[in-house]
Amino acid sequence: MKCIVVDDEPFALELAAEYVKKTPFLELVGTFTNPFKALSFMMEQEVHLLFLDINMPELSGIQLLNSLPHKPMVVFTTAYPEYGAESYEYNAVDYLLKPINYVRFLRAANKALELWNLKKQPQAAATASEQAPVTAEKEYVLIKSGTQTFKVKVEDILYVEGAGNYMSFYTKGKKILSLLSMKEVLDLLPNDQFVRVHKSYVVSLRHLQVIERHQVLVEGKPIPLGLTYREQFLEKAGKKG
Repeated sequence: MKCIVVDDEPFALELAAEYVKKTPFLELVGTFTNPFKALSFMMEQEVHLLFLDINMPELSGIQLLNSLPHKPMVVFTTAYPEYGAESYEYNAVDYLLKPINYVRFLRAANKALELWNLKKQPQAAATASEQAPVTAEKEYVLIKSGTQTFKVKVEDILYVEGAGNYMSFYTKGKKILSLLSMKEVLDLLPNDQFVRVHKSYVVSLRHLQVIERHQVLVEGKPIPLGLTYREQFLEKAGKKG
């Protein structure tokens, strides 16, 4: 995957560039401390993955991303944890908090690779345009991932996370990445068992543990609770409880 690193801090930029170079499936095609130069580069060159600092002078990472007509996959990097919730609004592959170690970086890169591999599969793309990749079957759903189809019990699904045109189904045993839209997920999962809590998340009420002001916990996993979805979520959670 062709990727670039954008960070106004030279040390952070150099470290991320080193991480990219030591990761076999990543190809570093550019590094930028100036976000305007990065924007110009991406308008002319193909970039698959962007490691992007959020807090930069003159043009923030969010503003840079919003300026792109065709957005690559993005991994946000920042020293400020308060930006984490905002990054979810942009379907980021991952969110890395500085200082970043290589193990954590590699985990984010592997998530991007999963998405990239699905994008390269023409059969999956063709199937998605012709038929829905997930179909309901009583207490099961059939989830298509690339050339495989998984039969999964509805009650085993913990939550679903969106990333661009892909959705990740999380169960206790595995994660399944599928090419479909949020609307297809909402249409096909039982409405009385699942509820949308955020632009990028649908959670199972069965596995809901804790409700907080800005997030919920599902099997120990903190998931953001968006203001837009809060009222509907609380109403459905209350009925379920």
